[in-house]
Amino acid sequence: MLKMFISPARYVQGIGAIKEIGKHLLVLECKKAIVIADPIGIKAVSKDFNNSLNQSKISFLIEEFRVECCLHEINRIASIAVSFDSDVVIGVGGGKTIDVAKAVANKIKNKLVIVPTIAATDAPCSALSVIYTPDGVFESFLVLPQNPNMVLVDTSVIARAPVRLFVSGMGDALSTWFEADTSYKTGTTGMQDTLSTLTAQALAKLCYETIISHGKAAKLAVEQGVVTEAVERVVEANILLSGLGFESGGLAAAHSFQDGVTVLEETHKFFHGEKVSFGVIFQLVLENRSREQLKEVLDFCLTVGLPVTLEDIGITDITEEKIWKVAEATAGSEETIHSEPFEVTPEKVYGAIIAADAIGRDAKLKFIQ
Repeated sequence: MLKMFISPARYVQGIGAIKEIGKHLLVLECKKAIVIADPIGIKAVSKDFNNSLNQSKISFLIEEFRVECCLHEINRIASIAVSFDSDVVIGVGGGKTIDVAKAVANKIKNKLVIVPTIAATDAPCSALSVIYTPDGVFESFLVLPQNPNMVLVDTSVIARAPVRLFVSGMGDALSTWFEADTSYKTGTTGMQDTLSTLTAQALAKLCYETIISHGKAAKLAVEQGVVTEAVERVVEANILLSGLGFESGGLAAAHSFQDGVTVLEETHKFFHGEKVSFGVIFQLVLENRSREQLKEVLDFCLTVGLPVTLEDIGITDITEEKIWKVAEATAGSEETIHSEPFEVTPEKVYGAIIAADAIGRDAKLKFIQ
């Protein structure tokens, strides 16, 4: 079995990066762009974005993303892009907008540029789109043949976004090392059916170490709308390190829980990284990881405000029926939870979810006291 390391062709990050997007598009030999953007995302960058593209004489059409990354939305925008005769798709906004942009670019064989306006997920760098139903229930992974040609991250834009989104990104990044570590130990293939490299493992571990060391300081800075070195490091961890780590390192139980819990409608108002955060605690319990590792993760989550209980992700009425429904979806045959080094059954998943919730409630009570 071959090993493979997967990454975008170009990654640009820093204050004011959006002002140079036109220059980078010219390097990529792009002249006509379909811009897929959510309303908040395009508003955050519009002045500098428009100026840069106009100065570089790149024509563009902005098409608004409508709520959900589903096949209907992908096909709708792809048709518009073909009519416009674009040569590059630019995704501007959050995770689902980015996933739609990636799927559209693949469908119409355009180049792809990603401009995340939040650091809430590791979606920007990957060759993967997560497909949902129009109602927001996880449906499938769409594995793409190519990563973005460029990911451009303006940290001044990230710092002005809601703090909750920034913290959610740390929740997503929190899982990277644990899932990559499990996948490596079990020799599980990743998204492209290849084994992990030592490089991917090192980056996944650096991702974890970075958010643990700098997460609290970065959150405090973003609360004030400013960019510090801690913010720069956590943005890189949330977007680049986490993206490279999960795609080249592999996924396991934490993300399967995120997928599975979407069967409960009350969780839909919570962000991907928030559900992954509890998924990490679930995975550590499922694997019977050390007390020290579990405590470090719980302490970090409570310090920055990430979920540690089912109630924290909207499940206030915890019933056996509901958790069994989540357990069965989490243990689905196509889920990455089967990277674990033991047979995974809905019974084991159910027990680990209930136990993780109890451990989280206990830690939360002690933290408050």
